[in-house]
Amino acid sequence: MAGLVQASRRSLLSPFRTLKLHLLHPNQQFSRQPNRPIPNFLTQTQTTTHLSTAALQKSPFESNILRILRNEIQYQSDYAPPHQSAMEFNAFVVEDRPGEQWITLRGKFGENETIKIEATMFDGSVVVPKSGDDSNAEDVRLHISLLVDISKGEECDLEFVCSSWPDHIEIQKVYILRRDGSLKWPYMGPNFWDLDKKLQSALLDFLKARGVNNDLSVFLHEFMTNKDRTELIRWLAKTMSFVLE
Repeated sequence: MAGLVQASRRSLLSPFRTLKLHLLHPNQQFSRQPNRPIPNFLTQTQTTTHLSTAALQKSPFESNILRILRNEIQYQSDYAPPHQSAMEFNAFVVEDRPGEQWITLRGKFGENETIKIEATMFDGSVVVPKSGDDSNAEDVRLHISLLVDISKGEECDLEFVCSSWPDHIEIQKVYILRRDGSLKWPYMGPNFWDLDKKLQSALLDFLKARGVNNDLSVFLHEFMTNKDRTELIRWLAKTMSFVLE
């Protein structure tokens, strides 16, 4: 399955690759965003009356774009309105960054381990047979890329590159990351699926003990479904504001 998704997400993984480069140069830090309510994209200064008045001052082409954007925002808001997602899951605190294509989860394990998870929005999919009586039907399984960083505050961290599917997590790669970024092209370790089966199982258990498990994958897919709706409406509203100016 990992092979099937590779081609479909090749063009969608640039944020994930950028994130990977960031982890190889850890001096750059992301700032934490406070919890915030879902924004009201159709504010009082952009009511239907205001938009209609502004559209009259535009060319017929621009007025048509504004009408389509306004209708699409209204449809998305009514059909599947986004909600305020939970910003905690078990031992992890979620840091969302509005307008960006990934989120960060932070947690602790034991007395000296810190865990940081960088998760992309949906970046690929595979088509699988749909379960049930209709054997000819197909279903789409969405994919999320994860970088799991486990640190003990020493010079090296243990990194896991993972795939998050709707109901489970798969490990793709395990490697050691030097925190000082002294290695320009570090050895990234073997393909996870080439490892001994017992070692594969042990590494999966290692992650599960730290809360990186199938339940987390279910949570991430629910979170990203909501974030996808929020970001779409945000993009539509910003595009409409640009045309209005």
